[in-house]
This record gives sequence, C-alpha cells and structure tokens, in this order.
Amino acid sequence: MTLKRSFAPVVDAHTRLLICGSLPGDRSLAAGRYYAHPQNQFWRLLSPVAAVDLAALEYEQRLAAMRAARIGLWDVVSSAMRPGSRDAAIRDHTANDLPALAAGLPDLRAIAFNGGTAYRLGIRQMAGIDRYALIALPSSSPLHTVGVAAKQAAWSALRSVLTSAP
Repeated sequence: MTLKRSFAPVVDAHTRLLICGSLPGDRSLAAGRYYAHPQNQFWRLLSPVAAVDLAALEYEQRLAAMRAARIGLWDVVSSAMRPGSRDAAIRDHTANDLPALAAGLPDLRAIAFNGGTAYRLGIRQMAGIDRYALIALPSSSPLHTVGVAAKQAAWSALRSVLTSAP
C-alpha cells in the first residue's frame, strides 16, 4: 500500500464556499490536479454553481473561474494509505487542518463535502464550530453510480451560498 497525499487548497481571501473531497484518486494524483478522472462529474456538477462551463476550460482556467466565483477546493484528508481510489479503502489517515483553513477565510459561509466519507470526516473536524453551514453532497465520483441528473439539484443548491447577502 502506498501513502497518498492531498493537494494544496485552492482558496483566496474572498472564498465564500469551500468544497472538500476526501483524498484525490489515483488519476488525479498522477495528473497533479483535482478531479482529473474523465468520468468524475465534479466539473459538470459545479458548473451551474459557478455560472461557468468549467468542464470546457483548461485546468488552470477552471481554478481561476472557481476563485472568481468565490469557490474554494480542498480535501479533508492530508495523507492516508489507500490501494486504488475508493474512499472505503482509506486507512491510517491524517486530517488536513480544516478548522484552521476555514478560520483564515474571512468571507467563508459554508463548507460542502463531496461524498459521504468527506462529510463524515469533515464534520468531525468541524465539531463545535458553528460559524459555517456544513453541507453533504452526493459524490461526484464515477464509483457513485447515481446519474449526474440525480445529483445536480443538491449541487446546484450551493449557488445560494454565493448569491445570498453577506
């Protein structure tokens, strides 16, 4: 089993919504970018939230468009042993310091968790901190076999975090 590590957060001082996954999958780790697996639905699901067709953009443009829309990205797991890419196989994980990152984002209103594992680990990290809405999302992973249409409503609801008054 190999030790796998997450990427740096994609945030800035204007981040209002932070979306956290669990730990990048093998395809993403190999490419050195978030949600690199072509069957992962993340960029399609997030496009209506950002009001930009993120899937049509090159990776660096996607990240810039997300930041412009006040959306940040990170993972709840800093490192873990995991064969393959399944969240259920994560072992001996070390958590990213989600509370510290959140505290350093003055405009942050909500943290959304991409999938059940990210949510379960993330809410533990945020226990006792009630400054942010904590939102569970259906996983964008191709392993989560519910179709994109069934997931879209929950993801699109994130738009209200970006459009509501401060």
